[in-house]
Amino acid sequence: MTILTLNKKELEKKIGKIDDKVRERVDMFGTPIDGENEDELMIEVFPNRPDLLSLQGFSRAFNSFLGKGEIKEYKVEGSGEKLILSDLPEEWPFAYACIVRGLKFDDNVIKKIIDIQEKLGMGHLRKRRKGGIGLYPLDKISFPISFVGRKPEEIKFQPLEFPKEINGRQILSQHPTGREYANICKDWDLFPVFIDNKNVVMSMPPIINSHNVGKVNENTRDVFIEATGTDSNALLSAINMIVSALIDMGGKAYSIECVQLNGDKVVVPDLSPSKQEFSLEYINKNLGLELDDKEIEELLGKMGIGVEKNGDSYIALIPAYRADILHEIDLVEEVAIAYGYENFKPEIPDISTIGEESKISVLKRKIGEVLTGLGLLEVSSFHLSTKEKQFKRIGIKEFKDKMIEVLDSKTENNILRTSLFGGIMNVFRENTNASYPQEIFEIGKVFKNGDEIEEEERLGIGLCSDKANFTQIKQILDYLMRMFDIEYEIREGEREGFIDGRVGEIFVDGQSIGFLGEVSPRVLKNNRLMMPVSALEISVDWMMEKNK
Repeated sequence: MTILTLNKKELEKKIGKIDDKVRERVDMFGTPIDGENEDELMIEVFPNRPDLLSLQGFSRAFNSFLGKGEIKEYKVEGSGEKLILSDLPEEWPFAYACIVRGLKFDDNVIKKIIDIQEKLGMGHLRKRRKGGIGLYPLDKISFPISFVGRKPEEIKFQPLEFPKEINGRQILSQHPTGREYANICKDWDLFPVFIDNKNVVMSMPPIINSHNVGKVNENTRDVFIEATGTDSNALLSAINMIVSALIDMGGKAYSIECVQLNGDKVVVPDLSPSKQEFSLEYINKNLGLELDDKEIEELLGKMGIGVEKNGDSYIALIPAYRADILHEIDLVEEVAIAYGYENFKPEIPDISTIGEESKISVLKRKIGEVLTGLGLLEVSSFHLSTKEKQFKRIGIKEFKDKMIEVLDSKTENNILRTSLFGGIMNVFRENTNASYPQEIFEIGKVFKNGDEIEEEERLGIGLCSDKANFTQIKQILDYLMRMFDIEYEIREGEREGFIDGRVGEIFVDGQSIGFLGEVSPRVLKNNRLMMPVSALEISVDWMMEKNK
């Protein structure tokens, strides 16, 4: 949850007088008021609506919600300029950029833009782990711009608000922002940098801009905007959000041709609406309403979404700055908000049922109780994952015939997870600054493709500490199996991502139900870990069969 602080006088210029009725509508819009004083209004913005993280974004959306004005269209002209990517670190492969001209900066406007930039970086871009955003005075750089990878020691420039020139490695240890975000790139062989046509270093994303060419001030009128990182969809939507806000501040957008590593030429920004097909029947069925064509158009219009009729179906025109509408069900939520949750009449279903905990849930709860009793912490990761987490980082070759991929994925999460091991290693990777030992487990579904889609409940356990070894993970397995009165044996085996001779396969009644072992140094390095890891993964579905 992010708190957006709005100046009341500025907000009233956009939406009108703030009275009790408006306060109530702010709450019903899905942005509850967190606090208020004489000069400011503080509202909560949920992570799924990063486009609201500015005065311009919030007032634009809220005015639509109040039924004021038409759906706004944003225009972009070509600049004829290029951004060229080459030789980048594989950990940071994407970059997009554009130009906004005709802005009027003062200290207050600069603070607002920095606030938008920081809030998008913290929330939408996950504390810069998915990407970072940078702004530069256009008159201080020369096109074409290059985005390249260089060895940290070879990168030298004066970082923002720092008294002298230092190299890339020193920035991570000496600059305050460098120290704050060093964990993102400290283990990379190459660091990404923006370099202009005069060979001037503009910045070192996602850490810091140059003090000489990367600092906007009251004299700045035109800006170069870039977004770099790991998730192209998140980066493009971030640029659309900040550019839309700058246009609302009086700027004019100009596109740049961004030549990606694979040769693709992407013209940025594209502020034309995306299209999502939906069925009126589907929305009415989910909400228990009987809306007609006109009503659905009015309700979606209140959420800033246009509607086109296409035979018996409808097309929603989703603004480019909206990154949260991915599926038809998301439009159901938009209609519900516009209709007003206070207008729905609750009804008790006319059915009689007796509920009870399912047997698999009972087993999972008991397993959890045993493991928490041993001091392990339960974690929960998403079913959707990435090929990098599920294969590359844990040293496993992709098996495409068994993999279930998301068609036209709009995020970096593009496959259903095939094991829990990758998720456990990612938890360790994300918590390298936490204290040790780290001992965790997860119970959840994994998915494989075959003649039919296979879903299996599995248990994964990971131990990360200076004492983590085969013996320690086997002791946990011994105790778990003893508590469920299951006899098992371990046979020496081989498994990608584990140390040869320190990995085994778990058998019960001659059937393989899982594996355990010590993770290989190569996999530890892939996940930026300095501590040994031992892990196991077994089938909970099989344990269910044994405990019937």
